[in-house]
Amino acid sequence: MKQLLSLFLIALVCSCSCHKNSINSESVVVKPKITKEAIKASMDYLASDELQGRATGSEGIEKAAVFIENYLKTNKIKPYFETYRDSFKVNDLDGYNIVGMVEGNDPILKNEFIILGGHYDHIGLGKVVEGDSIANGANDDASGTIAAMEFGKYFAQTKTNKRSILITLYDAEEVGLIGSAHLAARLKAKGINAYTMINFEMIGVARAEDQSMAYMSGFERSNFAETLNSYAGEEVIGFFTKAKDFGLFMRSDNYPFFKELNIPAHAISTFDFTNFDYYHHVDDEADKMDYEHMVSFIEKMIPALEGMMNAPTKEVILKDE
Repeated sequence: MKQLLSLFLIALVCSCSCHKNSINSESVVVKPKITKEAIKASMDYLASDELQGRATGSEGIEKAAVFIENYLKTNKIKPYFETYRDSFKVNDLDGYNIVGMVEGNDPILKNEFIILGGHYDHIGLGKVVEGDSIANGANDDASGTIAAMEFGKYFAQTKTNKRSILITLYDAEEVGLIGSAHLAARLKAKGINAYTMINFEMIGVARAEDQSMAYMSGFERSNFAETLNSYAGEEVIGFFTKAKDFGLFMRSDNYPFFKELNIPAHAISTFDFTNFDYYHHVDDEADKMDYEHMVSFIEKMIPALEGMMNAPTKEVILKDE
């Protein structure tokens, strides 16, 4: 009898231990890998000659929009509106922002939104160089568009974000921030509870080794950079002395969100006007992008974004000027 009791207790302990291990294994988040192959595949299409420089209203930008919509759908990033498209007019041309959402996992914090974006349009045709007239816009801003898409894919798979995320890709940036202005106004009218906005602008090339990996426009307008760096555990985002001289804060798609929603909204870039010679140039092509750098940037930004998405209170705040 004692032997049977001992066997029963051993079996019970083993059963409980196996059940506990099963629960623990199910709760472990398997984090997807950021790969240069995936980034390059997106870049090879978005910056291809087939898309003819992605000018607003062109066949090329329509192809880019369909590509981004399919990417979001494939990676289970839901439309924020009825469809992925936020439509508007640029004179007699049709423009389309593409907007997806990754819902937060916290019943309260999911009602607050982090907006991540980049513009997927470019200038179309440029000054002819050696027979090439297509301004492919790899760095400007297929690189930032792809970064936002990769972040969307990552969080849609891991579901590690307590706050909800909007993945927003803008049309008509090159003709005056028209797409982002339209979306910011629409979100304001909708009464969105937006916490912060980050615009990824030209992150396809690395800065000099003695510089921070990236910089943020409007650095002094909020505590965004220092807070993200504390979440990341290192200085990913630094100060660029010429950003204010060049008026970068008001020249990119972050600005309409700052103006309309009165939230910390900044552009993050690794292009600093010294490390890439092909701004608005036909040689801004996929083969000139630094894919190792892009992977490293996205990987370093993930814990910074997670910290902001999951902090119990809004730690990023605007500063009085």
